[in-house]
Amino acid sequence: MLDKTKKDWWKSAVAYQIYPKSFQDTNGDGVGDLPGIIQRLDYLQELGIDVIWLSPVFASPQVDNGYDISDYRAIDPMFGTLEDMQTLIREGKKRGIGIMLDLVLNHSSDQHRWFLEAKKSKDNPYHDYYVWRDGVPGKFPNDMKSVFGGPAWDWVPEVGQYYFHQFAPQQPDLNWENPALRRELYDMILWWMEQGVEGFRLDVIDQIAKEPDNFITNNGPRLHEFLRELSRETFQKGCLITVGEAWGADTERAKLYSAPDGSELSMVFQFEQMMLDQKGEKWDPIPLPFVKMKQSFAKWQTALHSCGWNSLFLNNHDLPRIVSRWGDPGKYRVQSAKLLGTMLHGMQGTPYIYQGEELGMTNIQLPIEEYRDVEILNMYRERLKKGYAPEDIMKSIYARGRDNARTPMQWDSGKNAGFSEETPWLPVNPNYEEINAEKALADSDSVFHYYQKLIALRKEYPVFVHGDFTLLEEEHPKLFVYRRSWQGKEALVVCNFSEEETEFTLPEGWQGAQTLLDNYPQQEAEQPMRPWEAKILYQEK
Repeated sequence: MLDKTKKDWWKSAVAYQIYPKSFQDTNGDGVGDLPGIIQRLDYLQELGIDVIWLSPVFASPQVDNGYDISDYRAIDPMFGTLEDMQTLIREGKKRGIGIMLDLVLNHSSDQHRWFLEAKKSKDNPYHDYYVWRDGVPGKFPNDMKSVFGGPAWDWVPEVGQYYFHQFAPQQPDLNWENPALRRELYDMILWWMEQGVEGFRLDVIDQIAKEPDNFITNNGPRLHEFLRELSRETFQKGCLITVGEAWGADTERAKLYSAPDGSELSMVFQFEQMMLDQKGEKWDPIPLPFVKMKQSFAKWQTALHSCGWNSLFLNNHDLPRIVSRWGDPGKYRVQSAKLLGTMLHGMQGTPYIYQGEELGMTNIQLPIEEYRDVEILNMYRERLKKGYAPEDIMKSIYARGRDNARTPMQWDSGKNAGFSEETPWLPVNPNYEEINAEKALADSDSVFHYYQKLIALRKEYPVFVHGDFTLLEEEHPKLFVYRRSWQGKEALVVCNFSEEETEFTLPEGWQGAQTLLDNYPQQEAEQPMRPWEAKILYQEK
């Protein structure tokens, strides 16, 4: 187990994201719950992870799958009770697994007590917890659009004002300019720290310092001031792992977010690599520009080395399954799933595994009426109005829809993949009989056991935590090759992003190096790289 009393314990950690609605149902309502996660802790302990990032389980009307919180200190009944959460925290600690809560500090639900009070009167003390502008019905303060489509303003006749919402109308933005609001949020975080949580993931945190009059929705002038105060008042009072979702982050901003002095956060989720294979918006996918992808990873690895920290991820609840996106979900599904894990876990940073990634789960294709995601449904309606052909819209959804990542976890080949005895809230991927945890655990050559080895390498070889990064074969159209170096210890990661054999010559000085890991049976080092082959070599000088 990691010693989590050390300030930077999370540098050696591997996190696992759980989307609770889709992990394990125990009460037969078709929705995953906290007792289901408790039931599967032994599975996660066997995998070897150190932290569970738990997508929101707070009380919520579920307009945006829990990212619209109506009570930050209450558990939504669909997931269980506060006692269940306390049991999860306690049972996780026994296994060396901490809980990282997903906090939404940019906005609340419109059903939150604060907003219900705020709508009553301009003089209500909670009114200034939100962002308001005077106006008249039908004439918006400006023409800003929300992320989910439509205007970013909604009219409240009781106060004769518009409120601002960057997401759904049911998700009013919080006013971080108000110190009373900030104090409420800090006290809530401190309360959860007392409950024993070991970290927080902060949803769209780069949007808290918005200036809607100036069309500034992220990276506002006071952002880092707010983050430093937040950290000082809360996170620095414990040894926590904290990660902020920051779609607008560049390397310079990331150095501020993840400065070694701990003045803001441990790290951020940035999305530069995950936006390379799209033209404009995400619904217009293009083939992965492979060389650009390598260069982007290399840029972040080198820019943050010794002065910041990377988060490493390819999947999450908002992204399609990476095997279907960058790998081969067909003939070479297992090999490409292992390759993608190798590429990522060999880098410097804290890796995040999304539930089912360790099984090589793939995207799903449903009829439009079976999707649940508000973003998918809004996009479908908007593109229909613009004249897009329905089949073209569906192709975009199959490639990029968030529900791809939200289908139920595939535990076994039984009813509903072992997720629930009743009809799941979202259909199970039909390939669950072939791809499931029970089958993976029984197969020593499975994606699961390969991920187990990747996690163990990070604990056993400090070069993966501390080493610097050098990109090799930069312009090669198929090979992603890089070297990690630290105190005379070196690792070489070689990945063949191709279904064809690819010639590769070892760099000088690497003949005779030890093979730590290979997603094929080992062969002579100078042989061509096999389809979707990945290997890690190691030597000490």
